[in-house]
Amino acid sequence: MSEGERAKPRRRRGRRRGRRSAGPPEPGATAAAGTAAAPLPGPTPGHRPDAAATPSGRQGRRAPDRLRTVHETSAGGLVIDGIDGPKGAQVAALIGRVDRRGRMLWSLPKGHIEQGETAEQTAIREVAEETGIQGSVLAALGSIDYWFVTEGRRVHKTVHHYLMRFLDGELSDEDVEVTEVAWVPLVELPARLAYADERRLAEVAGELIDKLHSDGPEALPPLPHSAPRRRPQTHSHTRNRRPDQSPQPPPGRRANGCGQGP
Repeated sequence: MSEGERAKPRRRRGRRRGRRSAGPPEPGATAAAGTAAAPLPGPTPGHRPDAAATPSGRQGRRAPDRLRTVHETSAGGLVIDGIDGPKGAQVAALIGRVDRRGRMLWSLPKGHIEQGETAEQTAIREVAEETGIQGSVLAALGSIDYWFVTEGRRVHKTVHHYLMRFLDGELSDEDVEVTEVAWVPLVELPARLAYADERRLAEVAGELIDKLHSDGPEALPPLPHSAPRRRPQTHSHTRNRRPDQSPQPPPGRRANGCGQGP
């Protein structure tokens, strides 16, 4: 074999770095090795990077904006008649509302804190408006907070509850948002209250009443500081509408207009 006929050594085929492993070649790329590729075309005039393209070439709609988050604060109370007497004779004022399934749901009276009010003042006012009776605040029971969506907004609601002593008045269901009002024996609250958070508050109320009986009013924990509200807040519903003007609550909303419930 002549020198020119000798077999040439095989080149090692290495992976070219920087090339795509699959897919069609870039527009304007040449077949010859070492030839620079033509620059990619720039964006089409009027093209929106955040717009999704449809198969027909038309631009799709933009993704919906995030829901606006608002914070609301309410207050209410558990009013006990006969709080200084035996537990078997004690009764609590509850309000009932019919939900979308036609069920009667019982809960504690409550409502939004208005501008210039403290939480305790709101609790007294809301109890009077929703039940027709007057009460005085004895101690704080605790706060409940939850989230729900209504009217295109995410609402974070906090509700402060108080143990209250019955002073005067007669039960009345004149409030348009209330279907029924009733005096319920204290021992029946765990079975009557519709929401687990409020059932836990009823247990706290029982413990405070025991302390009131054994050690007197001075043994009750002091009320937390509550400053008057400086600004009005955006309510998630409108109160005191006529029944024929009241809008239907959106799905998943609590029947008492204060958010989702169990």
